[in-house]
Amino acid sequence: MRLRNLFVTAAVAALLAGCTNETLDSFDKAEVDLRNVKNKTTYELSGRIVSNMQAANMPKTSPIMIRIFKEEGALEIWKADATNRFAKLREYKICAWSGKLGPKVKEGDRQAPEGFYPISPGQMNPNSSYYLAINTGFPNRYDAANGRHGTNLMIHGACSSSGCYSMTDEQMQEIFALARDAYKGGQKTIQLQALPFRMTAENMARHKNSPHIEFWKMLKEGYDQFEITKRPPEVNICEKKYVFNQQTDGKFNPAGQCPAMSTPPAMQVALANYNKKYDEEYAKALKKYEGMVWYEPSEAERKAIVAKERVGKELAYAPTGRSIDAGKLMKAEDLAELEAKRAELAEAKKAIEIQTAALEKATRGGKSVPVPAENPMPRPVEQASVETATAKKGFWGLFGAKDVAEPQPAPVSNSLTEADGADAGNPAEQTAAASPEAAGTPAAETKPVDPQTAAPSPALQGEAAAGANVPQQAAVEQTGEAPQKKPFWKFWAK
Repeated sequence: MRLRNLFVTAAVAALLAGCTNETLDSFDKAEVDLRNVKNKTTYELSGRIVSNMQAANMPKTSPIMIRIFKEEGALEIWKADATNRFAKLREYKICAWSGKLGPKVKEGDRQAPEGFYPISPGQMNPNSSYYLAINTGFPNRYDAANGRHGTNLMIHGACSSSGCYSMTDEQMQEIFALARDAYKGGQKTIQLQALPFRMTAENMARHKNSPHIEFWKMLKEGYDQFEITKRPPEVNICEKKYVFNQQTDGKFNPAGQCPAMSTPPAMQVALANYNKKYDEEYAKALKKYEGMVWYEPSEAERKAIVAKERVGKELAYAPTGRSIDAGKLMKAEDLAELEAKRAELAEAKKAIEIQTAALEKATRGGKSVPVPAENPMPRPVEQASVETATAKKGFWGLFGAKDVAEPQPAPVSNSLTEADGADAGNPAEQTAAASPEAAGTPAAETKPVDPQTAAPSPALQGEAAAGANVPQQAAVEQTGEAPQKKPFWKFWAK
């Protein structure tokens, strides 16, 4: 009986009041001087705000509700009076919000959440890197049931957003203090209503072609019931959808079937009267916008308008602007043509990006000429290469001098090595291997031989004069490498 009386009283009051206090011509300015704020968590509201609350019969610690409208770029604070009926206390201009109209679906989409979110004291963060922060609680039970995900979606200061609702630090200080006082008064959770726009008949007709219109119609049921009762609606989720102010003896399962439920009779009467007026206004709006569609601006287009307005002004903040200011009505065929051109440009941009990536890969990190990789396999060594290699490995390298680059006749055998302590002027005292198999024998292991027998045979001398190097070639073929040392005696050969 008490619940029914409350609904009847709220419905009559709403019908009599009409749209009183629905909109403001200007946004409230936060009355905070941060230079005088010594403690962000114990900051006390200004005298003017306290006086306004007293005039509206609002206890300092009575409950509050937060309502956000993306398109208008507005954040409202509603506060309960002594009769538990809520009235708008403050309305702030949102400094920055990212993305476009529509709900957040996944991590990284830059969308700010839309829906109904309960905020508990544990979601208040006085130590935020963005001055102060209030976690929205996204994803809630509805979001989770519909596979939507994301983390750290906040209302915070610093006027910088990537999926959040960002305010100035001064605004955030007041909002934080209002929430703190409400919790002190015993409020368990503060309801956040994050909505795309004020859900009037004209706005709904203007956005009738949006891909999100069915989702917004569902949110509108909760919006309407708050407009009627001026009390935050009781929110539940079943069958992956929101339900508001439903009476039931069962339990609500976000992904399961809804239990048997009913709308209180007083609410049914109030909704019938409300919707009758709404339907009339919606029909008029449809005629007004016949053949026209709303162009939803991008975040960049919103920022561009703000940039023009802020030329020559301080740049301490980076506001993103109101969507309503950057959007426009267009003929349906003009918008279709615009979207086709944008799709064509997007495809061209994608093709350029693919070509650029391929070019960068081909030129190895942006170098103008590709650098071939070194072949890991040993190269075949030809006779000319052997001669060049042996010529470049000179005796003078032992003393730090430059290698002799002049090509020399090939040595008789790569088994000939320098004898430790040998006289450079006496080639007869050099040592030599007896056979090609000794080509790999270190110099320390060679045995001294008779100087006369060490002299090359006439046959070998003839082959050397002709450029032949049979033992050396055999060693190259066996090891796959050119000899690393030039025989010492070759420098004195005529």
